[in-house]
Amino acid sequence: MTVTAPRLGTVAAGGAVVTLASQGGRILVQLISVAVLARLLTPYDYGLIAVVVAVIGVGEIVRDFGLSSAAIQAPVLERQQRDNLFWANAGIGAVLAVGMFFAAPLITAVFGQPELTGIAQALAVTFLLNGLATQYRAGLSRDLRFRALAIVDLAAPALALLVAVVAALMGAGYEALVLQQIAVAVLTLVGVALFARWIPRLPHRVEGMRHFYRFGWNMFAGQVVGYVANNADTLLVGYRFGPTDLGGYNRAFQLLMMPLNQIRVPISSVAVPVLSRIHASEDDDRFSDFVAKGQLALGYTLVLGLGLVAGAAEPVVQVFLGDQWLTVVPLLQLFAIAAAFQMLAYVGYWVYVSRGFTAQLFRYSLVSAAIKIVCVVVGSQWGLLGTAIGFAVAPAISWPISIWWLSRLGPLPTARLYGGAARVLTLTVLVGTASWIAAGVALPAVLELVLAVLAAAAVVALALLVPVVRRDLASVAGPVREVLGSRMRLRGRTA
Repeated sequence: MTVTAPRLGTVAAGGAVVTLASQGGRILVQLISVAVLARLLTPYDYGLIAVVVAVIGVGEIVRDFGLSSAAIQAPVLERQQRDNLFWANAGIGAVLAVGMFFAAPLITAVFGQPELTGIAQALAVTFLLNGLATQYRAGLSRDLRFRALAIVDLAAPALALLVAVVAALMGAGYEALVLQQIAVAVLTLVGVALFARWIPRLPHRVEGMRHFYRFGWNMFAGQVVGYVANNADTLLVGYRFGPTDLGGYNRAFQLLMMPLNQIRVPISSVAVPVLSRIHASEDDDRFSDFVAKGQLALGYTLVLGLGLVAGAAEPVVQVFLGDQWLTVVPLLQLFAIAAAFQMLAYVGYWVYVSRGFTAQLFRYSLVSAAIKIVCVVVGSQWGLLGTAIGFAVAPAISWPISIWWLSRLGPLPTARLYGGAARVLTLTVLVGTASWIAAGVALPAVLELVLAVLAAAAVVALALLVPVVRRDLASVAGPVREVLGSRMRLRGRTA
């Protein structure tokens, strides 16, 4: 698929619109999942699954081996190279599935919960399923087929939720969550394969594969370090405080992070291939402008939303989890703070991957991982809340370092990124404060949440009186208006 340079902005904005629309539906599915399953299952059930998923997540990074990003980023991808990448991911997935099946008793030995063996053995099959799906997803992303990816990413979890709810109602307990994970993997593979309409041939001896594996290795190394750091708190809580405390910790984390990731990851699937095309054109000014606008787009949407969650955490927990989960309110607030800084730093990941700086990404990942692990371990000395505080402090420290680190590698709009982030964070604090005051009114939880949303909206409306905020929003909204206008013109011509 060839996209000319002038159209890349429109394609990027169009992809973002489609992706956000789909992920809005997916977030709704996730919130329904949290609200329904949290009332059918126990913290102990969630704690068991969280332990295995955290361990399996490391294997998922091995299974990908950075080859999906290598395929997306490559200026040229021949059919034979694509076939080889498919079999590489499938082979790694198969090896990991067998290895996990036989190594499952080791997880039980470490955490002392006999149920973990069966859970790990059942979920081992997801390695193979996801390995088969990897290059199908990469191909759709590389070809900028964002609509197809959006449909799969919405339909798979929605159908998997139905499987989990039915199983939970039948008394399956934690097994309902196991079935949900497997169903997502199966449905995703079927969906991306049908849309791709591509059948891989047998592996070939072909030139140019070394570049993919070298890129993938550096990407893989950085992802492993990042994953271990990101899940150090989960493993630490499970090991030190047990499945029940981990279940509460995990529910607060998933209530916030799963919907957030369902927006963040697909947006990256739009941003990275587009930035890769811009980088290939050697247009540094356009590249920098895209990065700066990308940070503002994330900031004025997701980061402001996180301010609302932090301020209205209590009614959020009551509405989506129920009164029995109120002890996780401070955890949710701290996770929202952590996520705000993570979102501001996320554009850095786009730059690393689109410019092929995977070796540098690995080295930076070592630094950020060390910061996170130290903060979490130190915080854990004060229990569950201390662990969450450490988790929140870490990205606040590493975010400004990440911008400086990237600025040493090539052209980057450092001043625009710091300035834009400062404006976003200021407005986020005001949104959080207003929503916290509004949520403090003694009313039913749903009404408290509605008041908090209205208060946050009022703060944003007042912020529009500030010229620099209006300019920020106009710079982000311009490409979206261009997409919508082009679609309306197209519909007019075909009517």
